Amino acid sequence: MTARNQSLIELDGIRKSFGGNEVLKGISLNVAKGEAVCIIGPSGSGKSTILRCINGLIPIDEGFVRVGKHRVHEIRHERGMRPLRRQVAMVFQQYNLFPHRTALENVMMAPVQVLKHDPGEVRERAIALMAKVRLAGKESSYPGELSGGQQQRVAIARALAMQPEIILFDEVTAALDPETVKDVLTTIRELVEEGMTCLLVTHEMRFAREVADRVCFTDHGLIVESAPPAALFDTPQDPRTREFLSQVL
Repeated sequence: MTARNQSLIELDGIRKSFGGNEVLKGISLNVAKGEAVCIIGPSGSGKSTILRCINGLIPIDEGFVRVGKHRVHEIRHERGMRPLRRQVAMVFQQYNLFPHRTALENVMMAPVQVLKHDPGEVRERAIALMAKVRLAGKESSYPGELSGGQQQRVAIARALAMQPEIILFDEVTAALDPETVKDVLTTIRELVEEGMTCLLVTHEMRFAREVADRVCFTDHGLIVESAPPAALFDTPQDPRTREFLSQVL
């Protein structure tokens, strides 16, 4: 078995309701080490909830969630979540940067405060990560001095600073102006090409086609269809997939 074929994320029959609304109705999904999987679908189909179940932000009602050696559905306390959060980073639609901290300080905070890493070593790593996301020279800038796309790239650098094995991206370009989307997508594309395991909820169909190893279409809390990008976009098998793609392509 190659490293790329080892299942790093495993979901089996997960269900999740909020009040009387069942958002996930039996989601099963495996993601291999080094794989990039894009989740597409209409608003309210459960895409973001899937990501939040994977990293334990919300508990599931039924089913099985494994990330590496962590049986996420069995973890009951925040302390038990800490090893998982070191393995899995998440980048949100809203950047959630601390406005009173510089870009570099935002990137450094979690490794220093949560992982207790040496500040000098973390600073070197953070400067390298700022360059990696093409923000060299912006280390001393505050979030309010940066564009939305630049802030989102700081958020990606902050996620990378935790040295995760997996990154979850939740509609990270949805709040951005069109002209700033490209730089963010380029940064994600580079991570995928480097072999980072990535699970991406996105409405950028062209991007999903270009970078994903596999695309999953969700609707009404179910994964309706899952296939390599060319197959799913060019010859979708399910009528719901065809209908959705006819509206967005």
